[in-house]
Amino acid sequence: MQTLESVSRREWKVFPFGLVLPGIAGIQWTWLNPGWNDDIRSGSLDRNRVRQFQFDFSGESMDSPDRVTIENRPIKETERFSFQCHSGLSCFTGCCRNADMYLYPYDIVRMKNRLGISSGEFLEQHTVTAIRGNPFFPNVMLKMSDQDDKACPFLSGNGCRVYEDRPFSCRAYPMERGVSPLDHIGNRDILHFIAIHSYCKGHGESREWTVREWIENQEILPFIEMNDSWTDLDVIFRTNPWGEQGLNAKAFKMAFMGSYNMDAFRNFVFSSSFLERFAISEGRIKDIRNSETELLKLGFDWITFFLTGKGSLSTG
Repeated sequence: MQTLESVSRREWKVFPFGLVLPGIAGIQWTWLNPGWNDDIRSGSLDRNRVRQFQFDFSGESMDSPDRVTIENRPIKETERFSFQCHSGLSCFTGCCRNADMYLYPYDIVRMKNRLGISSGEFLEQHTVTAIRGNPFFPNVMLKMSDQDDKACPFLSGNGCRVYEDRPFSCRAYPMERGVSPLDHIGNRDILHFIAIHSYCKGHGESREWTVREWIENQEILPFIEMNDSWTDLDVIFRTNPWGEQGLNAKAFKMAFMGSYNMDAFRNFVFSSSFLERFAISEGRIKDIRNSETELLKLGFDWITFFLTGKGSLSTG
């Protein structure tokens, strides 16, 4: 994908999570968006510049002013938005077809465990990789079915077969989340927007939410925790730590394993000298044995350490 410019006088770039706003108060923002059928986030974009991003999903023309609408300001904590998705809507499961959906590391953990398969099997059967906004690390995307409508492979006649463990992109919509990198005291700034796609009838429902209520209702908090840590890694990846070897570098392959393949990473941790090399408490070792979420956190810490020499992990 290409760079999108001139949105509210800011430069927006497509990022693995969606969009980056590099110029708000001198902070680079990572945009955690639902990643649906296009990456256009403002009705004010020059339509001639974004025709290349068209996905033939709803039958609407890209010239339609209401194809994607998002207010060019953050939604306040006290503000409410209207949305509800249910089987009574004429568009029900329409967003589950021909979707251009990012999968983040925590999504893989939840979904592969739901299906009872290994990380490697899930990656092979249900994902594709593509270089998007970050030329130095590929995005993992959900592989749509080979049916004419390119339906999600987990879509059934009654809805989603993995609903309780659906990925962040499905879970968060219509909320979009901007995340700044951690500052020097470990804080980050957060922005929330509400995206409106005209083919989605859920926006016309009467149920109202605040952002906090939506996060709680959709059980998004554990995804937020893991995705925020992932944004910090992506900042590192954007520096091309692999050097001239690029994606053929051993360091890249190790980083991909520590991010997306928890079964392989678990074997690496417990079958190599890993636990001898690093100072990891007995309590944390117990946690990573029993929880793939904790194992993923260790993976993030390990990647940060071997690429930068920084972070919470240290050698023994």
